[in-house]
Order: sequence, then C-alpha cells, then structure tokens
Amino acid sequence: MKKKKVSRSEALLWSIALPGFGQLLNGKLIKGILFILIEFVVNMKSHFNLGIMYSFQGHFLDAQTILNFQWLLFYPCCYMYAMWDAFKDAEEADPSRLTYLPFLCGAVTVTTAIFYSTNDYVTGKLFGPIFFPMLALIPGLLIGWIIKKVLEPSSK
Repeated sequence: MKKKKVSRSEALLWSIALPGFGQLLNGKLIKGILFILIEFVVNMKSHFNLGIMYSFQGHFLDAQTILNFQWLLFYPCCYMYAMWDAFKDAEEADPSRLTYLPFLCGAVTVTTAIFYSTNDYVTGKLFGPIFFPMLALIPGLLIGWIIKKVLEPSSK
C-alpha cells in the first residue's frame, strides 16, 4: 500500500487539533502516541480544560485558581514542539533548516505570558491564564518568522 503524501498545512492543522495527530498522519506512530500521552498527562495535571471552560465563561479568576501552573508551563513547549515536528516531517521539501524558529519563539512568548497572566500591568484588564498566552503566540510567531527570514541565505 502506497503511503499518502501529507502536506505541511494538513500535518500542522491536525497537530493543532491535538498534539500527536500530525505525527500519526505522517506515519510516525510511536512518536504520535507519545505526544498524545504527554498532552493527556499535562492537560489533566494542569486542569487545562477546566481553565479553558472558565475562561470562555469570563470567569478568569476561577481559571487562575483551578490551574496548576507548574504543570501548565510544560504545555506550550510540548504543544509547539509537536506542531513543529509534524510540520517538518510532512512530505513537502523545504530547503530551510530554520523552520523551527517561529515555533520556538512562539513557545517562549506563550510560556513567558503564562507567568504574567495573573496580572496585567499594561491595560489593567485581566485576560486570564488562557487568553493572554494565546494572544502572546502572535508576536512570538512573527518574531520567529522575521528572525528566520533575516538568517536565511538569500536565494539568488
């Protein structure tokens, strides 16, 4: 049976849905199962789903109280690494070895934002431990993409 070619966007989107799904799609079964187990353990230990539920209901202080931040701090790095891994293993060739930079910078900004998510000193409005780190992903990805473009050799 011929293996179906998986696009990078397809692998990335499945990995966003659940870390490990992109690896399973790429045919990396052991790695995919390992990422799913890691996500499950960190999710359960950090009470992440309850934090998401409270945040979407606007109960940011309840989300802040229920979350185990020591476990939650593992989540961004595991999540972003699983996304990058699925992205890089997909069939499309990319000559750049720097594809990891946006994912790495995203993981750093989200992890840092978790530290500051309990207090917002800029606007005085609490975005909570779920939405503030999600917002921090955008500048992290942009910074990583810019660094990648600056460091890549020009194709002339």
